[in-house]
Amino acid sequence: MEDDDSVTDVDFICRSLAEVDSRFEKHPVWNTAASALQALARKLGDLPCLLIHGTEKCSSALQKPGVAFIAVYLKVAFRILESDEPGKISAGVRAAVYDALGRSLRHHSTPVDERMFEETIGFIGRGMRDPDRLVRLAAGRAFVNLVQLIQRVNERAAEMVSLTFQRVYPLLRHPDNRVKETTAITVGLVGKASTGAALRESVCALVTQMCEHNPILKGTAILQLHALVKHHDKSPYSLTAPYLHRIAPFLVHRLRTHPDGVQEFCHFLSVSQRDFINITLKHTLPQLFAESDLKGLEAVAAEMNTNVAMLVLDHGHHILAHAFMLQGIGQTNKTLQFILNVLKAAATEGSTLQITNIIGSCTVLLLTEIVICLGDEDPDIADAAGQGLRKLARLLAPSKSRLPSGSDEEFAAFLKEHMLGIISSLNDMLQEVHGKQSIESKQKILRSYGEFAKQVGPAISNVAPQIMATLQTMVIVPQLSDAALQSWHAFLAILDPTDIGPHVGPTSASFVASWSLFSDRGRQAAKQCLDYMVLNRGRELGQYLAEVADLGSIPELADTNAALAALRSTWTPQKRLTTLLERLESESLAVAIQAGVELKAFLSDADEEYIRSLTFGDVFDPLVGHLMSALYRAACRDGEGTETLHDLAFDCIGIVGAIDPDRFELRVNDHRMIMLSNFTDEEESMAFALHLIRDVLVGAFRSTSDIKYQSYLAYAIQQLLQFCKFTPALVNPGGSNSVPIKVRNRWNKLPKHVLETVSPLLESRFSLETRPLKPLSYPIYPHQSTYRQWVQTWTSDLIQKVSGPRAKEIFQVFAAVVRNKDVGVAHHLLPHLVLNVLASGDPDNAGAIRTELLAVLEDQVNPASRSSPDKKLLSAQTVFTLLDHLNKWIRAVRQDLAKQKPDNGRRTSRNSQISNDAAEQLLRIDSVLENIDQGLMANAAFQCKAYARSLMNLEQQLMACRQRDANAKRQAEQRRDADAIRAIQSISYQDQYERLHELYAYLDDPDGMEGVSTKILSPSLEHQIRQHESTGTWTSAQSCWEVRLQYEPDNLEYHLGLLRCLRNLGHYDTLRTHVIGVLTKHPDWSSHLVGYQVESEWMVGHWGDVQTLVDKTDARPPQVLLGRILLAMRAGDDEAVKASLVEGRRALGASITASGPSGYRRSYDAVLDLHLVHELEVINTVVKNLRAGRTGGSQGSEQRLDKLLQRLSARFDSTLPTFRIREPILNMRRAVFNLSGSHSEGVKKATGNSWLTSSKIARKAGHTQTAYSAILQAQRCNTPYSFVENAKLIRARGDPLRALQELEKAMRLSGFLPQERSQRPDDVIDLTADADESRMIAKIHVLRARYMDHTDRFEDSRVCREFRRGADMWPKWESGQFHLGQFQDDCFRALPPADKKTRGIKMNFQTVRCFTRAMRYGSKYIYQTVPRVLTIWLDLAEDESTSATDVFKKINEEVSRTIKQTPMYKWYTAFPQIVSRIGMRNATAYEVLATLLQKVIQEYPKQALWPFSAVVKSTTPQRVQRSKHVLAKLMNVNRNDVANLILIMTKFTADLLKLSNFVPLERDRNTFRMSAVVKNLQELMPSEVLIPLQESLTATVPPTSASETEYNPFPVNAPTFARIHDEVEVMSSMAKPKKMIIQGSDGQIYTFLAKKDDLRKDSRLMDFNAILNKLLKSDTESRRRQLHIRTYGVVSLNEEAGLIQWVPNTVPVRPVLMKLYERQGVSSWNAAIRHGFEKVKATSDNEEAGRVFAREVLSLFPSVLHEWFIETFPEPSVWLASRTAYSRTSAVMSMVGYILGLGDRHCENILLDTNNGDVVHVDFDCLFEKGQALETPEVVPFRLTHNIIDGFGVTGVEGAFRISCEVTLRLLRENKDCLMNVLDAFVHDPLVEWAEKLRRMTNRANPVDMRTVSQDALAPIEEKLQGIFKLHKSSPGRQLSVSNHVQSLILQASDNGNLARMYIGWAPYH
Repeated sequence: MEDDDSVTDVDFICRSLAEVDSRFEKHPVWNTAASALQALARKLGDLPCLLIHGTEKCSSALQKPGVAFIAVYLKVAFRILESDEPGKISAGVRAAVYDALGRSLRHHSTPVDERMFEETIGFIGRGMRDPDRLVRLAAGRAFVNLVQLIQRVNERAAEMVSLTFQRVYPLLRHPDNRVKETTAITVGLVGKASTGAALRESVCALVTQMCEHNPILKGTAILQLHALVKHHDKSPYSLTAPYLHRIAPFLVHRLRTHPDGVQEFCHFLSVSQRDFINITLKHTLPQLFAESDLKGLEAVAAEMNTNVAMLVLDHGHHILAHAFMLQGIGQTNKTLQFILNVLKAAATEGSTLQITNIIGSCTVLLLTEIVICLGDEDPDIADAAGQGLRKLARLLAPSKSRLPSGSDEEFAAFLKEHMLGIISSLNDMLQEVHGKQSIESKQKILRSYGEFAKQVGPAISNVAPQIMATLQTMVIVPQLSDAALQSWHAFLAILDPTDIGPHVGPTSASFVASWSLFSDRGRQAAKQCLDYMVLNRGRELGQYLAEVADLGSIPELADTNAALAALRSTWTPQKRLTTLLERLESESLAVAIQAGVELKAFLSDADEEYIRSLTFGDVFDPLVGHLMSALYRAACRDGEGTETLHDLAFDCIGIVGAIDPDRFELRVNDHRMIMLSNFTDEEESMAFALHLIRDVLVGAFRSTSDIKYQSYLAYAIQQLLQFCKFTPALVNPGGSNSVPIKVRNRWNKLPKHVLETVSPLLESRFSLETRPLKPLSYPIYPHQSTYRQWVQTWTSDLIQKVSGPRAKEIFQVFAAVVRNKDVGVAHHLLPHLVLNVLASGDPDNAGAIRTELLAVLEDQVNPASRSSPDKKLLSAQTVFTLLDHLNKWIRAVRQDLAKQKPDNGRRTSRNSQISNDAAEQLLRIDSVLENIDQGLMANAAFQCKAYARSLMNLEQQLMACRQRDANAKRQAEQRRDADAIRAIQSISYQDQYERLHELYAYLDDPDGMEGVSTKILSPSLEHQIRQHESTGTWTSAQSCWEVRLQYEPDNLEYHLGLLRCLRNLGHYDTLRTHVIGVLTKHPDWSSHLVGYQVESEWMVGHWGDVQTLVDKTDARPPQVLLGRILLAMRAGDDEAVKASLVEGRRALGASITASGPSGYRRSYDAVLDLHLVHELEVINTVVKNLRAGRTGGSQGSEQRLDKLLQRLSARFDSTLPTFRIREPILNMRRAVFNLSGSHSEGVKKATGNSWLTSSKIARKAGHTQTAYSAILQAQRCNTPYSFVENAKLIRARGDPLRALQELEKAMRLSGFLPQERSQRPDDVIDLTADADESRMIAKIHVLRARYMDHTDRFEDSRVCREFRRGADMWPKWESGQFHLGQFQDDCFRALPPADKKTRGIKMNFQTVRCFTRAMRYGSKYIYQTVPRVLTIWLDLAEDESTSATDVFKKINEEVSRTIKQTPMYKWYTAFPQIVSRIGMRNATAYEVLATLLQKVIQEYPKQALWPFSAVVKSTTPQRVQRSKHVLAKLMNVNRNDVANLILIMTKFTADLLKLSNFVPLERDRNTFRMSAVVKNLQELMPSEVLIPLQESLTATVPPTSASETEYNPFPVNAPTFARIHDEVEVMSSMAKPKKMIIQGSDGQIYTFLAKKDDLRKDSRLMDFNAILNKLLKSDTESRRRQLHIRTYGVVSLNEEAGLIQWVPNTVPVRPVLMKLYERQGVSSWNAAIRHGFEKVKATSDNEEAGRVFAREVLSLFPSVLHEWFIETFPEPSVWLASRTAYSRTSAVMSMVGYILGLGDRHCENILLDTNNGDVVHVDFDCLFEKGQALETPEVVPFRLTHNIIDGFGVTGVEGAFRISCEVTLRLLRENKDCLMNVLDAFVHDPLVEWAEKLRRMTNRANPVDMRTVSQDALAPIEEKLQGIFKLHKSSPGRQLSVSNHVQSLILQASDNGNLARMYIGWAPYH
């Protein structure tokens, strides 16, 4: 053979074999000598090894693919053995030939076809029959090799092995015993060399030899079996157990003929013959009955000491299953008849036994046996099983069935009826509930799932949760995954497209997570499933397409992933994120983990830019709240296997960053329910059962992969469904008529996914045997080592103690669920169990519960406690949850009892009994709670950091003490007991106040601390430290700590406090020195100080010391964890970096898990640490690429660095804007940049800029020294423009002139200004700078101009030139244009009136031009620019003297141009102001205005048509005419369906106006039907018209100017009208407003009042408040306090009527106070009160009137409002949040009301929100100081009576209220111009009430117009916004600072003298 270097090894081998084949094809063997033939055979045997392995040792692992030896070898073998004379070829030659064949078989690597198999097996079979034993054994070895080859290369291995052994069984029956003996040895060798089918056949074949009479053969078989036992390391039983279904029938059939064989086998197994027969009856009986072998059956029965009939009854399902699977004609009927005859023979005479009776006793088990056979690998058996099912279905079909007999429909209906039972039985088998199952048996059962699904059809979806749970559990077992995946595909493929959806998420997530575990065959099956879901059904999945996991990480699924990507190609980032978050919150852990993986990738990749766009601006996108809520829930998820999910959540939280908690709201879901009736009310009990099914059980049932646990859940659901009276008739066709309407309605209210899950369980028959637990001795808590054990044990015990039939029926179904697995279910049930047991009145049980609660609470404060921290914390939280639940129940029952007061003294006996029962239960639970020491609870709460609870308890105690002392003092005064009065006055609450201060510090509430501080007469040093640290005045705190250390230098806590101050001030050198000094004296403090020490060392660059410290410490503070990461990065060890990142995130995230799903604020420091870890990782990744170039990186690296810096900047901007939070971020960035060792200019610049940022935030925090140090560092880095920050710092220190001088010096030095000797100091310097530099220079010039303006030392023209210079350098800079325009406007306002129409109009033009440019270039100042532009432009248009000038024409053109170039949403922000000017006289300006109106309405018709409707239906003809003209032009517009919306809105508003004006005919009529008044309105439903909610009609501006033209300023899914209820309620107030109920397109109910009143005032006030809310959100201080005004929808339909939104979940203050006073027996009005007011009226002196008022009136009304907060919000954290919200919303509205002159603030016009404590003001009729003109003038600026103050808490007006007032008033004053511009609409669309004022003023000598009247009404507002305070309207005003202004207002509002003068109906005593 020619040598060819280019051929492959396989080609060479094939060519070699071809030459051998050719040689022996043409020529016979020429040397036929025995030795030559034997040598030839041996050489031939050596050839495969030579060709494949060469000189290496032969190994099966070194095979070559595609090499076929057998054909060549058989040809040569035939040549060697060809001879007509049998004795001619020696045995040695023959043996050598078979050995050579064996070696060829070992190296053969291609599948064996049928012809080759026949030739080979025939050839080997001839050798196994050879007379010579040597040859037989050699042939046997070849046979072993053949079996191995089949198993190795053939796909149908099991089938081929069976065919192979069919050739062996005749040899085992050969007449020659010698052949039998060697064959048995060969079979044993096969068993040793094989597994699976070959081992099965080997064992079965050897067992057959045990029935041989020849002892040698029998012994050989036994020896071989023992050899197999030893080789496979199994017991005899475990070896043969998987094959007993074949072995047992064989042996038992021979029980009579070959009893020795049975005995030998039993001896081999070491079991008795009786036991063997007993355990194999399920295998043997079916065949004996099938053969009608009565004698055999009798022999078995005799062995079992029973009769044949009992065998049938005990094993009927096995026997019948086999019978129905018989394939012969008539075989099934014959066997069934035989069975029936056997039973009849044993039955009594006259028995009418039918075969259906037997089947009915074991239907599910029978079906299960047949179904299992569907999964058999033998297709004949599987087919027989399918036929057997059909036979059984026909037999059991009802005689009156409406389905065709024998049809597929009938068959499917039969299987559907029993499938739940079948699936449950299969699950039990897989769980080995009834006995151990072999792997082969489990594989068969798993395959049967898929085949069964095919038989059932799409109806299999009813048991989908059970099937999915099984498949998910089994797919992760390597030996079972192939079978599970095979069934998985069959299951999915049989479902209807609509039913596949819920399963695509768990399926894809499980496959991706387990892909590495799958075999090649399994991967192919998994790919088929995924392909089916994505490629075949992808377009039909709808919303479920979102749940498919990302497949991009698996190369084999590239095409599937590409198809998935194509289906999702239209997804926006928002859609992707929303989808991932929904999957992250899935009940399925596999889905959640896979979603976490994908979310991490989504957040890390290019989409981080999208995330940053969500976390930008004053208010983050609502999606951010959803994102953080989902991540926190994932991080806090409890259960097995959640560690991976936690890690992913920590990763994602770090990527998102430490975003500002004040700029978004976490989503909080609370599905808890309060049972008022203690399960005596059937409806409420059923509602509770449905709540458990819907909110607790179904999610766990669908998601769990634990089959046993799922069966417990199924039982619980089944029983609760029965409790709710749900029956199968609800889902069976035609059965609905038998279901009561109430039951059907209850069923239909369940969500779709719940119905899908529970429907199959309507017919389930799960049963559960529960044994009663032993009685436990209380307390249980000390005897349980973990929280989980305690809560499960206690819950289980309480379940046994529940009372009442309904409670027992509900709770006892959970016995197994709680005991077996889930602490979540136990945690949910526990509060209800405790409530039931306490309310039921058993004193022993109540005492036990109290003992248990006390045990937990006492453990919290026990210093010697042995409980783990986790157990203590979680148990305490559980106890507090219980107490909150009990308090909520008490509150709800009290409210319910109050509602049940007898009407006119009548009450039914039943209601009376219910009320009495509830009152008794109330007393019992109250007594238990009262017996729990409040001090213990407060201390326990403090220990487990439940500070809100501790605060609540302490304040309650303090309030009670103060009230007690006040009462005592009053009584002493009445007795005139001076000693008692002095004693009471000497009582001090200073200790309680100090404790309050401490609690507020822990709660991180500086306002609360400030309020308490005002009560403390002599603050301690510790108090001052807390105060300074809470307010961020770290320098002062440092001084306090230093003082403490002077007296106690060995106090560790004091040193830690000082170090904390130094760290927060950024004084790391001092910090490092201090730590070293302390450790020199106290080395044992190392573990406490190591965090500070490590951080200080890395901050000063001492990395060797960092390494030493990290290596020697076991402590794990955040600084040490971060230090390890930094060290790994410094070493460049990628593996170490990865490991330290994982360790760091896990440790740092632990406190997030502990804080709970709603604990974002509490764990913000941990979030900050994760933020830092992520930044370390990303910075290191980018910067390490710059290290290669020591003097600079490549261009690509620099670009990556620039992109990184942009990302870091965006992350920084989204954090909480405090120095304490932001400085560590900058420090860490500088550390990792310096760590890189890169000399890149980009890195140097980034470091310098970070120092400037540090200086900026330190300056804003008031840390001027830190800011100065940071500037020095920036200058050391040669950071450009550091002088700007230096100038700002100098100005912040109070030296504005020097700041300007320093700025100008630096500008001259930089060349931005000419030198001082220049004759023209303001010459413009020609700078050749890039865009970024030009922008910076522009900012510097504007800054200089502002400083020049503020100093008042420069001419306006010079300042103006400087502003203009900055604006010209960066023309498209919004801020530059705004500041220039604002300066021009300020100059205009300062002009004398005579100049305003000459010089002033030119200034107006400059202002308009600058402001319109600012409008085009950004949105930051949109609320200042748009209203001012409109005011200037339209005011000039209204003035005839100015409207004719050329300057006005330019203004008009500028506005017209801006309308074309600016997005319409910017104009919409001032739309009410635009609409108010529709009646203007100037035609030219009106034309532009009309265009503007058309464009806004055209762009946003749904929103704009509502405010525009007020002028369409106006009472002023000109307004109506012009509005109709605007709408007429819009009718031709095709955009946004404008024309259709106009038509609808026209009809809408006409009907609503008619409804508002409608007066019922009968005065006492309370309701009427809307259709009787406005027939057309109902016909318009559903409509695309928006429901006029405030949030739907308010535009929001984008946080950045990017993509402004595509920005949508309104909520995407704002609700529209779906339906208006026909019944309208007429309210009882004077205006008789009509209360209409609207159902929105979102399913929510909205209520509006149609009111006949001028609501323009209310509407514009809502607009004013909406603008103010935006300003409050934009201010850091107000945002941190979440200051806001509650707004609601108000739509004015014209000047006389409108719609006003009903505020839900609110209650007026008056009924709240009346109820509280009524409880105390205080009358709302009596003779004493009247007498008191008469005394007040008779007193002229104000101070004396105040004293009389306090003594005679106020003393009768104690302060009680604080009780409402305790009762309404019994949960402490909610109580604190609600009270804080009350204080702050009161403050905001007090300031706004004062500014606007809002009066009539009686207790009916102030509402309290029962959900969150917000104050909501209504009825704004008394605006613009109207209250001062009343008959009894109002002399207070807002309502601040003693009860309003009482609601603020023990600190009263101090703290939250005062500070919120100051923040709000400051913001109002700072935005004076903006707010006055908003009120401008009043001037041009004046109120109806002003017409009367105009008539009064016109009667005087000087005539006035309406504009003058309007401006006169608004003038006081402008004065107040300027800080001018007037005690009375006529008194002279004085300008005050914000704090003094607030103080004056508080004094005026709370002064008893002023309150005494208020109208009595205003209720100043309330």
